[in-house]
Amino acid sequence: MSRPTPNTHDQRPGTIAEVFWIFLRLGLTSFGGPVAHLAYFREAFVERRRWLTEKAYADLIALCQFLPGPASSQVGMALGLQRAGFGGMLAAWFAFTMPSVILLVGFAYSLTWAGDLSEAGWVHGLKAAAVAVVAHAVLGMARTMTPDAPRATIAAGAAVVVLLVPHPLVLVAAIAAAGLIGLLWLRPDTDQPAPEDAFTVPIPKGVAITCVALFFALLATLPLLAALTGSTAASLADTFYRAGALVFGGGHVVLPLLEAETVQTGLVDADVFLAGYGAAQAVPGPLFTFAGFLGAYPGGADPAAAAAAGPASLMGLVGAVIAVLAIFLPGGLLVVGSLRFWESLRSSPTARRAMLGFNAAVVGILAAALYDPVFTSGVIDVGVEALAVAVAAFVALNKWRAPAWAVVIAAGLVGWVIL
Repeated sequence: MSRPTPNTHDQRPGTIAEVFWIFLRLGLTSFGGPVAHLAYFREAFVERRRWLTEKAYADLIALCQFLPGPASSQVGMALGLQRAGFGGMLAAWFAFTMPSVILLVGFAYSLTWAGDLSEAGWVHGLKAAAVAVVAHAVLGMARTMTPDAPRATIAAGAAVVVLLVPHPLVLVAAIAAAGLIGLLWLRPDTDQPAPEDAFTVPIPKGVAITCVALFFALLATLPLLAALTGSTAASLADTFYRAGALVFGGGHVVLPLLEAETVQTGLVDADVFLAGYGAAQAVPGPLFTFAGFLGAYPGGADPAAAAAAGPASLMGLVGAVIAVLAIFLPGGLLVVGSLRFWESLRSSPTARRAMLGFNAAVVGILAAALYDPVFTSGVIDVGVEALAVAVAAFVALNKWRAPAWAVVIAAGLVGWVIL
């Protein structure tokens, strides 16, 4: 089957099965954290399948960066929702998330013998591949989003600010400031976005408002339910729902809140938390699936109890399900609630000027993340061999047009041999 030409945009309705299998492949091969995931999504849906244009994708990233929750997972949910409705949204989330959940839950039960997976050679190879994937995405987006000096300057400024002050609120502030600069300084080629750049999702207004109301209702009532019932299940739901609802940017940003809610409350021991975090670095998919490890850990703060409980402990599996559903639910509710009004907002001439600034800032933020943490952890912390793997992977992606999943698998095998 021939690939679409660069000017085509595949807006045909898809199927739930189509969405599921594509995102399952991504869930099995998307290593490197949230920024790398956005790069994998770009390669799969903008370059390879042409589900949406570069500009529409950048707009979607900007929206999800403003929403609390796991930004890359929210982008995936939105893509599934647009392609195959609410079933597609659920299929995209489940297929992308479950591989790492299964691996981390299994690790929770095998903690006494699995050890630290983050230093394995194949993991270093996968991180090196993530460097290439992110670099390829940044270059591709820069060509479209920062074609002139003003927007390139905004992107560079956003990258410098985020690198100098690495805080999630600073990231949101940088995007907001770029939008204000775009509003005051930039002028779009046309006051209306091109039809092919639309990201239209037919969500009923009542459904969108209900999702936003439910987001706030759960945030307010889950703590009360946990306090009144004393239920372990309610307490887990409250803990992980708040983690998903109050953290911007997702990924590593959620770790301090999870540490405070689990280690400091005695749910898990500090060493167990760090071991699980190391395992989370070694698996594909969103880092929010670390919640599955914490919810499944059957022994609480007592490693001996964990070993005794073993995989026969049903509560560990129930806890994992509760934790994973609770931490991803807020982000899903906000995606549905915001997309209903997104297209009409971005059609405004004023909003379009701000979006030019937002998109330039997204390129700068991705470029900053390419350096830290993607390049620092994938190359600098490993050595020149990892740099060689990253360079080879970049050439395979950029010049040979190899699919990202094949490059990732090859890099993992090379890393297993030489790193």
